[in-house]
Amino acid sequence: MRFLSLLSFLALYCAISCTPKVQEVVPDPAPVVEVKVPETPDNPCGTLQDLSGAAKEETENAYVLYRDNIKLQDWDEAFRLWKKAYYGAPAANGRIKYQFEDGIKIYKHFYDNETDPGLKREYMDSIMAIYDKRVECYGERYYVTGRKAFDYYYSFYSQIELDSIYEMFKVAVDGKKQRADYFVINPFTKILSDKIVAGDIDMDEGRYFAGLLLDAIAYGNASGKNKEAWAIINEYAPPRLENLEGIKGFYDCQYYKDKYYALYQADPENCEIINRAYSRMLWGDCDKEDAIVLEIFEIKEEKCYTPPPPPGTLRQAYNAYTEGKYNESIDLFEEFIEKTEDEEKKFKYNLLIAKIYYADIRNFVKSRQYAMKASEHKPESGEPYLLIGKLYASSGPICGPGTGWDSQIVTWPAIDMFEVAAKDPLVADEAKKWIRTYWQYMPKREDIFQRTIKAGSSFKVGCWINRTTTVRTAD
Repeated sequence: MRFLSLLSFLALYCAISCTPKVQEVVPDPAPVVEVKVPETPDNPCGTLQDLSGAAKEETENAYVLYRDNIKLQDWDEAFRLWKKAYYGAPAANGRIKYQFEDGIKIYKHFYDNETDPGLKREYMDSIMAIYDKRVECYGERYYVTGRKAFDYYYSFYSQIELDSIYEMFKVAVDGKKQRADYFVINPFTKILSDKIVAGDIDMDEGRYFAGLLLDAIAYGNASGKNKEAWAIINEYAPPRLENLEGIKGFYDCQYYKDKYYALYQADPENCEIINRAYSRMLWGDCDKEDAIVLEIFEIKEEKCYTPPPPPGTLRQAYNAYTEGKYNESIDLFEEFIEKTEDEEKKFKYNLLIAKIYYADIRNFVKSRQYAMKASEHKPESGEPYLLIGKLYASSGPICGPGTGWDSQIVTWPAIDMFEVAAKDPLVADEAKKWIRTYWQYMPKREDIFQRTIKAGSSFKVGCWINRTTTVRTAD
């Protein structure tokens, strides 16, 4: 290679000493012609300063030129030059790190455009080796472990056991605790909550990591950084973690006091919040003599008192609910329903059980089941369908990542239910309000077009909903 002029040399040296932003590129479907990686040098974290003469100049030039080829989507040439740069001086000038990101980007392109399982595995292994080299050169073990877990989960899911991904996320989150990187929050929340509900991990482990995630979410929101990312996280992770409240004993008394006392303070005249705050604290095994629990109880008695039913099963059911004994209260309400011949009361208390399963125990399948039972006793009422619509509409974080297609399509069956509810004059206004609210969250025309789906056609939404609905678009 001919030597550059002094001015050109200085320009190139400056280019590799700075940290330019990595531009997003569209993958090139061109076939890969070279896949072998040269041997790692003796000094795996050598820098440009360790080189001299022609070797240094060639490596510097390669650092500049391979990035131009990435921009041009000339992946084979980018790969050839990147190898020369990366294996010549893995740590570049000792400060920049984009060479690792660029290598991963190149290998991901190869992976996405390869059909041979063996080669795909080689590309994935090469990506993980780059991550390991980055740790060797620059540390940041927990950040990089989170990146590896993220890539395994979203890009290489079929190549590794889910338990292995889970263990990597654990290391990443436990290592950084409240400063856990934002990109690990949603996928780890998904895996963790699924394992807790399925009973695949013990409660102590589940509680520990759920607590770390809640701390990380609070810290991340307070930091004011990556606001768009945290907005997406807030739509998914907190609702998924909140659903774990339905598991008796999962969260401790302090969790319920912190959460529900804050809700009460924000709306101190709302009896629904006051009653819920009291019962949730007792559900969390708080002592009735605790100062905060006593305060809520006294406010409840002062502002939200309702005469109890006559002595008997119904009063026992209400008392059990008030004290946070949700499962016991359901059993007692069912006992009352079995004994009464009053259709209106059968309707009322089946619907109440449905609401307990929805708001307190977080079992959406059971909630829908009892809402439908209620409807059998009062078919003209829109209330059961209003509740089922809310169940479906709030299932975005359960059936998908909180945003995007899988989370958006739950609005279709939700609107189906709201439309049924709107036929009842007593709840029509509320049903129409929910229709207007959720219409904007439906997929857009381009979303259904990309999936060769037509507006007005039938579509079956899976997940726990498992219902055939009508395709609609927000625009």
